[in-house]
Amino acid sequence: MAPIESDSLAQDRPRGRILLVDDDPGLLRLLSIRLRAERYEVEAVESAAEALAALSRFRPDLVITDLRMENMDGIALLKEIQRQRPGLRVLLLTAHGTIPDAVEATQSGAFGFLTKPVDKQQLLEYVERAMKVSGSARNEDAWSAEIITRSPAMEACLQQARMVASTDTRVLITGESGTGKELMARAIHRASSRKDHAFVAINCSAMAENLLESELFGHEKGAFTGAHRTHKGLFQAAHEGTLLLDEIGDMPMRLQVKLLRVLQEDQVRPVGAMDAVKINTRVISATHQDLKELMIKGAFREDLYYRLNVVNIHLPALRERREDIPLLVDHFLVQIAAESGQVRKVYAPEAVELLVASHWPGNIRQLYNVVRQNVALSPTRVISTEHVRSALGEQANALPSFSEARDEFTRNYLSQLLQITGGNVSHAARLAKRNRTDFYKLLGRHQLNPEQFKDGR
Repeated sequence: MAPIESDSLAQDRPRGRILLVDDDPGLLRLLSIRLRAERYEVEAVESAAEALAALSRFRPDLVITDLRMENMDGIALLKEIQRQRPGLRVLLLTAHGTIPDAVEATQSGAFGFLTKPVDKQQLLEYVERAMKVSGSARNEDAWSAEIITRSPAMEACLQQARMVASTDTRVLITGESGTGKELMARAIHRASSRKDHAFVAINCSAMAENLLESELFGHEKGAFTGAHRTHKGLFQAAHEGTLLLDEIGDMPMRLQVKLLRVLQEDQVRPVGAMDAVKINTRVISATHQDLKELMIKGAFREDLYYRLNVVNIHLPALRERREDIPLLVDHFLVQIAAESGQVRKVYAPEAVELLVASHWPGNIRQLYNVVRQNVALSPTRVISTEHVRSALGEQANALPSFSEARDEFTRNYLSQLLQITGGNVSHAARLAKRNRTDFYKLLGRHQLNPEQFKDGR
């Protein structure tokens, strides 16, 4: 089975990293040849000690290890990997006489086991399945550490964020509810020269108009009933830092006018004040709504839209970055275990596959809630498919076909390229390592018009 990409878009990129561990040099050589032929990046070592040393350096997506080895066997290696790299999948190689030990290991969180001599087709099937549910992330940059991803679509968003962070350019972050818009805004702040100053966020849909006005712009003592003291608004609180205006599409029209003036003049006038206060605040806005549609309806000001939307970063839905689901699941499991002080639970491989296949209309927020429910209700350390099905309900059967999943990935990948390049097809084709003619054919097949990505259209 081919990876979920189309027409060799990622032909030059390895399909994953595999660490092989066995004290038999001949078997290591044979497995390495087989896996490299399938475009996997392989490192082969002859002991558990060498394997542990390679974890941080090589950053594998999968470990395949012999069960019987001197000094430290495969089960001890499995337990140490679980401690150092929660979520990293481990596949055991075993002789027929040690199958009971291997079965016991799978109940402790091993991905599975293969018997020697290793069947080539069975090996490749196991590896491909493991890659789909791997919980190994490669994002080690401190500024974006909260964003758990190995998705090309999200990596493209992070690339945009990193570039724009070095400036004071205003950013509009769009995407469905639960896709991580605030996390992206925080990442931009941490990567900017304002990182040592405040990051302040406010949800523009969460409070009444008068209260929102006071929170944003501040008020003087006695400005209205209940104003018993002078209150500095969030624009002043975020002075020299960053202010996130979340759900900006829900801001009342009267406050949109006032916000526009603040952005134009770089000063804010608190409610009831005679004089304006100079501010130096970077504004990032976010919304799950289509602001252009709101503009047509007269619910959002066009001039404000162009003030806010200098750079647009559109976050993909979770169903468009399914490769990130195992990473997020393992991150949540570690987090929940740390909060509760209990032993970290794990998902059965089939349960992870079901999570990956689901639709997730609530995106990452919904995934987190499902994981919490599964942890709370599972009586055993290994969370079963049945618990996942119970939590998902009807969504548990929302498995797309391979063709649908591939097309979804490809279209999203192409969209990200066009967004990054501003609709420049030649530049986008170079980034994708495709010739221009083939790239045009791909755009046509997926009904993407480069003109829509030019000049912020």
